[in-house]
This record gives sequence, C-alpha cells and structure tokens, in this order.
Amino acid sequence: MPIKVVVADDFLMSRQVFESAVKESNEFEIVGSFRTAEEAAEYVLKHSVDLVIMDIVMNEGTNGLSAAKKIKDGKPDVKMIIVTSMPEVSYINRARQIGVESFWYKEIQEQPILDVMKRTMEGESVYPDTSPVVSLGNAVSTEFTDREIDVLRLLVDGSSNKEIADSLNITERTVKMHIANMLQKTGFRSRLELAVKARTGGLVIPD
Repeated sequence: MPIKVVVADDFLMSRQVFESAVKESNEFEIVGSFRTAEEAAEYVLKHSVDLVIMDIVMNEGTNGLSAAKKIKDGKPDVKMIIVTSMPEVSYINRARQIGVESFWYKEIQEQPILDVMKRTMEGESVYPDTSPVVSLGNAVSTEFTDREIDVLRLLVDGSSNKEIADSLNITERTVKMHIANMLQKTGFRSRLELAVKARTGGLVIPD
C-alpha cells in the first residue's frame, strides 16, 4: 500500500515539485495538496496520512511550524518534513523541539526531496548541518552572535529598546550596545534599515 502524503505550500510551483517527486516513486501517493498550513492540519487530523511535507511561511498568516505542532500533538505518529526557502536561524531548532522528523531547504537541496522522504519514512531524522549563510549589508549571518540575533528578532517585530530589554532580561544599555554592534558590522545607518533588511532578507522573521 502506498505511503499517504499531504503537501502544504502556498507556492503552486513548490507543490508541483513535491507532487512530481511522488509520481517518480510507487512508494508514495499524494492524498492532499493545500495552500495553507491550517487546511493541511485540519485534513491530517481527520484522515489517514503517513507523511506531511509542510512549508513554514505561507499566505494568510499561516505558520507551518504552528500547524506542525498541532499535527504532532494530535497524531504524533505522522511523519513530517518541514521545508523552507527562508534562512531564519531559529527554524531548525524550533522544528526539532516540535518533534518534526526532517528539514529541507528548497534553495540548497543538498539531497533530493524524494530521498529525504524515503529516509524519513525509514525512521531517520534528516536535518541540514547549518542554516544557509546570507548577507546583511557588509556582514554575513554567521558574524552575528546568538544574543544579537535575539535582539534583532525583537527589533524586527517592532519592539522598543525597553521592550527588548524586558523580554531578554537585559539592560537597555546592553540592547543599545548590541544594536550599535550590528549597525557597525552591516554598515547600515539606522535601526530601521537594519530591521527592514533583516526581515526582507529572511534572516529573522517574526511569528
């Protein structure tokens, strides 16, 4: 009996890539293809499904990681592969915490998605070693410390220095220092430019 697969991605071409991969193998069968994470989660929780391939950032504000958690909470035996083109540095850790079996970057494609699907169904957990390295002004993503990324994520979300300090349990002076360091590294002139470029480049994406 074929392995039943559900695909969730708001980009039609991506869904077609996954569907084509399934057609290459007699082991898998597409039983559902959705443009939002919520539609996919609702289907999976009501029907017999073996494997879910889920994008993270989708239209209408749906979040693939939130939907993945909902699926894992309701049907922990359903295998999941999170896919994304975004280099957001927290995604891999968050997927692991939820219990997602595998993770695949669309742009890098270290191995074909069909191979990841097969290995996942065989009981493996397939994750990339690192997040993609992206440029931010004069810097690259690996040049930022974990704490700078924490500050940057809240900055992108529109938080003030005081709100960032309260959230991270640090002083406003320390927040200003981290922002100044990031401005120096990137060559950007303002915190607004830093936040906008970080968001549009996919380095940090608020929920």
